Amino acid sequence: MAVNMAISRIKREFKEVLKSDEITQCAIKLELQNDSFTDLRGEITGPPDTPYENGTFLLEIHIPETYPFNPPKVKFITKIWHPNISSVTGAICLDILKDSWAAAMTIVSTYQWKFST
Repeated sequence: MAVNMAISRIKREFKEVLKSDEITQCAIKLELQNDSFTDLRGEITGPPDTPYENGTFLLEIHIPETYPFNPPKVKFITKIWHPNISSVTGAICLDILKDSWAAAMTIVSTYQWKFST
């Protein structure tokens, strides 16, 4: 039952992401991997006036069966230097992906931090 709830919520959020302003501005992309709503690939573009400008950065996103009560696991596939990103694993080190996660947060919440420090 929990898996069905997680998949249902992910499908709804996926549709919302596809309609979001960030998508229409091409700042973020999100796609399914192997037709699975629990394994996603993300892409974000480096914001203007930052060292990441014009860069394209790929992310791997795994949604646990206990979503939305537990956060997605997100890591960079593209090598990047950033104080909130592990240089070894690519894992994003932010409270919203750990202790500060709340069930009201969404997949888009994981994107909204972008490259701010």
